[in-house]
Amino acid sequence: QVQLVESGGGLVQPGGSLRLSCAASGSTFSIYEMGWYREAPGNQRELVATISDSGTTNYSDSAKGRFTSSRDNAGNTVYLQMNSLKPEDTAVYYCNVKVRRFSGAWYTTSYWGQGTQVTVSS
Repeated sequence: QVQLVESGGGLVQPGGSLRLSCAASGSTFSIYEMGWYREAPGNQRELVATISDSGTTNYSDSAKGRFTSSRDNAGNTVYLQMNSLKPEDTAVYYCNVKVRRFSGAWYTTSYWGQGTQVTVSS
């Protein structure tokens, strides 16, 4: 099992910045990818950014150039630095962790954080 604790959401004006954090605990040795998704009212949950255990990052088109995902040296905490925020970035942001385990065959399990609200408004 992996437990996730998110922090860093809040209210920010357009053009402002926020930094989200997500700390993982438990069976973290099997984590191979950490990332962020968001869900706005009336919309499906969508990918924002992911970072692999090798440091490879992947961003949605809306996040490219404005958001940066990173991990700490231990690989148990993932960050999302969000700059130049826009009202359309308003959503609940969810941390996601994927782990790979072997039990006769390799399989992947996905874990989600509780979500943190980000509101961009003047």
